[in-house]
Amino acid sequence: MGDTPPRAASPGLPEEMSFLDHLEEFRWRILKGLMGIGIGVIVAFFFSDFIMDKVLLGPAKGDFFMYQLVGINAGDLDLQNRRLPGQFFTYWGTLLVVGFIIGVPAFFYQLWAFIAPALEPGERKGTRFVVFNITMLFIMGVAFGYLILTPFAVQFFSNFQISESVRNDIDINAYFSALTLWSLSSGLIFQLPMVSYILSKIGLLTPELLRKHRKWAIIVCFILAAFLTPPDPISQLIIAFPLLLLYQLGIYISKVVNRKRDREIFGAEGRPE
Repeated sequence: MGDTPPRAASPGLPEEMSFLDHLEEFRWRILKGLMGIGIGVIVAFFFSDFIMDKVLLGPAKGDFFMYQLVGINAGDLDLQNRRLPGQFFTYWGTLLVVGFIIGVPAFFYQLWAFIAPALEPGERKGTRFVVFNITMLFIMGVAFGYLILTPFAVQFFSNFQISESVRNDIDINAYFSALTLWSLSSGLIFQLPMVSYILSKIGLLTPELLRKHRKWAIIVCFILAAFLTPPDPISQLIIAFPLLLLYQLGIYISKVVNRKRDREIFGAEGRPE
């Protein structure tokens, strides 16, 4: 009898890789993702005048379109620079953040491309859904933070005074830091539905648990909205309602995922070995 020829890899399936090969692949995926962010920084630099003057400094101007849209009687902010290299570092730091936001879809895609070959076709389709929704929710969250949260917060904090003898002279670095913090934080908060999906998928979260703590979630949402908006109920509702909607969406997603997971478990137990 001759030697048995080596079995060829199944068509369409990746060849088995060693641990070091996986590390090398992961390294290249991370580098490609960072290259995507780098391209985003280049795009931000190319349009830097528009991004700085019209986008990032927009909420600092009384004629910002969102103030007119929501009926806020806003005034211009007199921004100041108190450090010699302050504008230089603020300029580049802010462009890096904007470039990250522009290039983050490419980074998420590279992470998905790394794990996709190890998945079955059905699982691969599901992870593609996850990556797409993480990206879209992040972009929606950043847009919410910039268009809704930032205008209310800027006007509230710039006009708040503990005494008439204390004047608000706002440093340009503090302004840009707050704007990027509010926008990126909103992008992360908007990941709540996907966090619910992933934790429910692995069995760590149930809709019953979310419903049990819903009253505390409502309180937290309104406290956060009251802290970040002027003291009027309309502004607080504008901020709190999307947060409550995200929490409710997380409950619905957890319900669907747990129901599907239970069917798969019971179906596997009912099948003969």
